[in-house]
Amino acid sequence: MRALLRLLGLALLAALALQLYFVARIAVMAVLNPESTAFQRSEAYQLASHAGALKWRQQWVPYAALSDNLKRAVIASEDASFIEHEGVDMAALEKAWEKNARAEQRAAQSTSRPPTKSAAPKVKPPKIVGGSTITQQLAKNLFLSGERTLLRKGQELVLTVLLETLLPKQRILEIYLNSVEWGEGIFGAEAAAQHYYRKPASKLSAHEAARLAVMLPRPKYFETRVNSGYLASRANTITARMGDVEPP
Repeated sequence: MRALLRLLGLALLAALALQLYFVARIAVMAVLNPESTAFQRSEAYQLASHAGALKWRQQWVPYAALSDNLKRAVIASEDASFIEHEGVDMAALEKAWEKNARAEQRAAQSTSRPPTKSAAPKVKPPKIVGGSTITQQLAKNLFLSGERTLLRKGQELVLTVLLETLLPKQRILEIYLNSVEWGEGIFGAEAAAQHYYRKPASKLSAHEAARLAVMLPRPKYFETRVNSGYLASRANTITARMGDVEPP
């Protein structure tokens, strides 16, 4: 029993030490730009393993050098209540939960139907959507792996609270826009603006910024479909919403 309690105590101390490490890392980010994120390093390793060469385009630019159009577009597309919430948007999470539940119910009904004489088509797994805020996405990209477990989700929420507590909204958005993925080996707004429009991120028009914002959930997919009808249509919708957004 004593050995078990000692083991439990060591585990708690290790967990506390890890959180203190995260606190220190985030506090430093108030004045120093992160050189890379956990997600970037993972992607770079995979690209180097498959292609035999490191493909990494990123150029950090200060908040003032990022187009206000891009700030408005990303907030309008990814996290409309970014300014108001404290890291977690409970309304968005609830909507995502309900949508996922309906998708799983439809999938269950499809698989429970009696088989017909002809070969039954494969039932696609339900598409799971998230309700993650910009701060949650940044927490995940900065420190965590891509696995989906309750423990990892719990750590993500702790990191989200730490980011919102230790950094102002403007700094959170600045780090996010400079580190988020916009295509294979393309990280940050400056690299994305140069890659897709051959111009600096400070010069992006409203529609160009909206198209980049729409790419964010699936950047590698849209990188090969830059002329898709969905991308154009969704960008028009985001452009119309941008006037209601005031960046931090």
